Amino acid sequence: MTYQIPSALIEEANGAALPAHEDDYGALARRLARRGIAIEPITAAVSAFAVAVPTWGVGTGGTRFARFPGPGEPRGIFEKLEDCATIHRLTRATPTCSPHLPWDKVTDYSELRERAAALGIGFDAVNSNTFQDQSDQALSYKFGSLAHTDKAVRAQAVAHNLECIEIGRKLGSKALTVWIADGSNFPGQSSLTRAFDVYLEAMAEVYAGLPDDWRVFIEHKIHEPAFYSTVISDWGTSLMAAEALGPKAACLVDLGHHAPNVNIEQIVARLVRAGRLAGFHFNDSNYGDDDLDSGSADPFRLFRVFYELVDAAARKAPGFDPAYMLDQSHNVTDPIESLMSSASEVQRAYAQALAVDRAALTAAQEANDVMGAHQIYKAGYLTDVSPILAEARRRSGGALDPLGVYRASGYRARKVEERPPVAGSSSGIV
Repeated sequence: MTYQIPSALIEEANGAALPAHEDDYGALARRLARRGIAIEPITAAVSAFAVAVPTWGVGTGGTRFARFPGPGEPRGIFEKLEDCATIHRLTRATPTCSPHLPWDKVTDYSELRERAAALGIGFDAVNSNTFQDQSDQALSYKFGSLAHTDKAVRAQAVAHNLECIEIGRKLGSKALTVWIADGSNFPGQSSLTRAFDVYLEAMAEVYAGLPDDWRVFIEHKIHEPAFYSTVISDWGTSLMAAEALGPKAACLVDLGHHAPNVNIEQIVARLVRAGRLAGFHFNDSNYGDDDLDSGSADPFRLFRVFYELVDAAARKAPGFDPAYMLDQSHNVTDPIESLMSSASEVQRAYAQALAVDRAALTAAQEANDVMGAHQIYKAGYLTDVSPILAEARRRSGGALDPLGVYRASGYRARKVEERPPVAGSSSGIV
């Protein structure tokens, strides 16, 4: 029997921290009330909020130069599920995981789904992989996949995506995320128009294979690994593709896949207006596609994005049903610690956005009260909502202090004993 953090440890830690927590929660409730904001609706909303964990995220990531495996990291999908379940057990914010294929392929998907359910975990969107050659594939993706010049390579990539849909159906998923590395490194290397055209032709075949209640998430990326041009490079190209494919196609926003200083929240607002916002891959960045922990570099940007999401939900924007997932590379931290922290930071931005007095903000905007509007807006961001996050976890059976309980449990040391290192990894370099 593999080690799981016992409920008694969580309860003991919560009991010791409860008096201080209740004092903090009460004080925050009073501060919010003075601004005309009730704390309980925010706590209830945070309790209901969920973000998926990527199965590859619980393994150690890497860079173009090297990967340094972490102690006790999972050696396959079943051990990844254990770590995903541990994150949810402590944070109560991550009830689903998002598998990556073929990294997470197994022979019996009924067993995989049952094992996940036994751990209290479901499956979110499945992710296809045509950016990396596998040992058993016939044709290489070195020069592209769904946008390759060779129709046979495109057909191979289409077949893989259709296989991902079938696997996802068995796991209870309802969406396929497609990111391609296709592009060019030199001017003149490929036809910018033809590459997009053949991509749409190939994606139309994938789209045709979607079940009626499924969606396909198109993920754009401005650069890397292709440095001159990327076929699906930005939100405009992603939107063009989604509109060409049909109503089940939507645009996924990864916070790292943009040029520096891009106004991502405005992109979000435009995609909401178009009814084509698929959801998010949450991370953070300083310079480019850094895949840092969510909220670690620019938490104000994360707040600004969530304000647009809260606003869209309040307005009941047509077609607004975003999917949320973390997508990070943990090179120097324990991945479980990073993912727990990131899940909390995403919830924090959501709670802060809910703490904005929208009626007062709208009035200030309509009156062209620039500074007044800015101060009302920023008051939400400056609110320390930590007691709300802790209370939401406590009410759901999680830990008031997830990191403290995780470290006290000795979980990582136990996994080092249970998981001797093996050659290779199914985590990939992300």
